Amino acid sequence: MLKTIDPLLNADLLHALAAMGHGDRLVIADSNFPADSLARQTALGKLLRIDGVSAPRAARAILSLMPLDSFIDDAAMRMEVVGAPDEWPEVQVEMQAEIDRAEGRSWPLVGVERFDFYEEASQAYCVVQTGERRFYGCFILTKGVIPPEAL
Repeated sequence: MLKTIDPLLNADLLHALAAMGHGDRLVIADSNFPADSLARQTALGKLLRIDGVSAPRAARAILSLMPLDSFIDDAAMRMEVVGAPDEWPEVQVEMQAEIDRAEGRSWPLVGVERFDFYEEASQAYCVVQTGERRFYGCFILTKGVIPPEAL
């Protein structure tokens, strides 16, 4: 255990978060997502896991350390519901609340069509699979920067 670091963040995930640079993307996946096969295509090349928790709870832990990229419009993406792209399942509403809380303001959670989402995920830095059982609990977050301290 480490002070001020969420205990959900295991050593492998902490290493990935520290290694990621500005503009690198992290996928938070539900338990139905083809996480292992897509993770093999990412920069990290292996699947990371946070078992037993929801996607929004995993995001809370990750966003406690990782800022979102404020230079792009799609720094937070969600997988759209097939056949109903404007529908927001409860898991996505909860994720929006976690993102807004972490960033201290309303932040756009951009919808991406399912197969486009898979393509984006395969180009990410890493994939983190959660224990999320609700459908459409899949998200992509882009890492931003931490500004220097004021002198």
